[in-house]
Amino acid sequence: MKPARIAVICIAAVSAIGLALVVRAMGSSSGEAVATASAEPAAPMAKVLVAARDLAPGQRLTDADLEWKDWPAGEVNPAFITDGSVPVPQPAAEADAEEKAGDDEPEDEGAVARVTRAATELATGGAEADYYGSVVREPILAGEPIVARKIVRAGDSGYMAAYLEPGMRAMSIGVSVETAAGGFILPGDRVDVLVTVELQDTGGEGGGQTRYASSTVLQNVKVLAVDQSTRAEDDQQAVVGATATLEVAPVDAEALALAKAAGTLSLVLRSYADTAGPSGRVQPLPRARSATPETRTVTVHRAGETETVTVQ
Repeated sequence: MKPARIAVICIAAVSAIGLALVVRAMGSSSGEAVATASAEPAAPMAKVLVAARDLAPGQRLTDADLEWKDWPAGEVNPAFITDGSVPVPQPAAEADAEEKAGDDEPEDEGAVARVTRAATELATGGAEADYYGSVVREPILAGEPIVARKIVRAGDSGYMAAYLEPGMRAMSIGVSVETAAGGFILPGDRVDVLVTVELQDTGGEGGGQTRYASSTVLQNVKVLAVDQSTRAEDDQQAVVGATATLEVAPVDAEALALAKAAGTLSLVLRSYADTAGPSGRVQPLPRARSATPETRTVTVHRAGETETVTVQ
């Protein structure tokens, strides 16, 4: 065989071996990269409280209105409400306060724990059930995270104004155990409002006697609060308070104000089965007048004669 042909064959063999080594090296590095990428842990996901459906202003939240949604923990806004299962970024002020507390009292584990719990509660907002009964202040779309500025929770400033039905008014009256069904009237119940007035007997044989008359002023009105409690606890059966706040229409508020000035008001608890009837004013208040018929005299002129007749 000629030397030139032998040299060409050798060169081709070396090139083939070199190409095989290069391809093998590239495959090995690619596999390592894939293995490394697959070994990277997935980003932690936090549970964020969102609207399960579109919510309108004035709507009261129930369990059907709220749901938990998976959200990348690194993208959770501090204003979002989470379940607290995954740590989320905290506002700088809270983080600084927690760090400062740890630096000032390194040996007081109880203080550090209290600060941590307070910061966690402030960041997470609490459990979902804590928001049941809250009132929507601004429109919230389905899937949108619930934030504090768009709802009013019970006890927050402005809750009563948001809790009222459109066109209705809140008006308070003084109550006691005797005038509020022994304290068994709770926020959310329906009641009738009775007024008892004093009638002075100024004439007749019973002159000077005091009589009383009662009548129903309003019927089937909703109790918004007893004192400052807008809802009773789960196991609470009675609430004893000094005031009861009722939800009334503007014209019924006028009647209620007149009744407060005329006499003593009492609340009558209605059955749950008897709350679908009409609501509002029933009849005019009894007049605080004489309990005996008024007498008047009429002068009659007949055929030149004058006669005085007494009429009732």
